[in-house]
Amino acid sequence: MKRILLVVAYDGTNYHGWQIQQNKETIEGVLNRCLSALLREEIQVIGASRTDAGVHARGNIAVFDTQTRISADKIAYALNVRLPEDIRIQESKEVDGAFHPRHCDSRKTYEYRIYNAPFAMPTERLYTYFTYARLDIERMRAAAAYLAGTHDFKSFCSVDTQAQSTVRQVDEVEVSRQGQLITIRVTGRGFLYNMVRIMAGTLLEVGRGRIEPEGIPRILEARNRSAAGPTAPACGLTLMKYEFL
Repeated sequence: MKRILLVVAYDGTNYHGWQIQQNKETIEGVLNRCLSALLREEIQVIGASRTDAGVHARGNIAVFDTQTRISADKIAYALNVRLPEDIRIQESKEVDGAFHPRHCDSRKTYEYRIYNAPFAMPTERLYTYFTYARLDIERMRAAAAYLAGTHDFKSFCSVDTQAQSTVRQVDEVEVSRQGQLITIRVTGRGFLYNMVRIMAGTLLEVGRGRIEPEGIPRILEARNRSAAGPTAPACGLTLMKYEFL
């Protein structure tokens, strides 16, 4: 028996998130089905990040155990032939049998992309959130600086979260603009349910002038979901990479 690690990229538009759900197509479900058919044994992958419905990824991580004689690096090639076009394995390799992607020190980087123009661009619709409202990038950058560091992010997570602690370490929050595309890039050691999307929604409110940048510390101190901005739509969010420390 050996343990294989996969780096998984996907367009989440047509999926109900990562985690298996009854009668719904998910990334995990597709991987299990295609791997089981390929390796002729029942496979159950373990994902590092359970992304929400409609969220994309360029570098999510999954592991699984197998008795196959196929070399670990060749599994990516064989599996990609069976997968739908909106899911692709970027790398496959063997790891220690005790390795668990959710039980080790790691850092994730997300990007939330906003298409900010008078009119929507059809070719961007699946991977960005569109708004015609004029956004003040400098205000957004000033607000983002308050979100970096170790804080209690209870105001920035879904009321449905089951986390025992809502304290998280966020290493960087950067806001950049290139033409009509605004990118919010967030790197941290762990995230709560909907945390990055709520951060993005709050920064959007700052950019529109509805929340002052200096109000972010008060939102954090409130430890109340109603104090922060709305949850930004899933389509703008992409898990860019997963790093093990």
